[in-house]
Amino acid sequence: MTREIIEVQNQQQLDACFAIRRKVFIEEQNVPEHIEIDDYDRLDSSTCHVLLLEKGQPVATGRITTYTDGSAKIQRVAVLPDYRKGGYGTSLMNGIEDCARSHGYTRAILDAQCHAEGFYERLGYHTISAEPFDDAGIPHVRMIKDL
Repeated sequence: MTREIIEVQNQQQLDACFAIRRKVFIEEQNVPEHIEIDDYDRLDSSTCHVLLLEKGQPVATGRITTYTDGSAKIQRVAVLPDYRKGGYGTSLMNGIEDCARSHGYTRAILDAQCHAEGFYERLGYHTISAEPFDDAGIPHVRMIKDL
């Protein structure tokens, strides 16, 4: 395996993130594009986009914004279907957390789709929402982890 995690630095890399998210969220999960693409989808200091490359090809992505309490808010975590086995999700999350630490964050918050709650628990996150909530028509739970 030749995996590489990069922090997105240019529009071509950002477009690769969008292509993965389009495939996973818009096409596969039917999330409306106007919900999926938002004001954080740009290259600036307020957002850190991360891309996982396998043999130079983009296969997974996620981003970090700042949550209201100063924690890293991990969002838009997406892995292409052909790469959902073999530890790619774990590699991506490790890279996102490393990026968060490098930007000075000491805690991460994320809203996990309910079917992925166990995955995040195995990575050390714990659920803090009392009940699932709807986000883009998909049930989610809020989770947290100290970095």
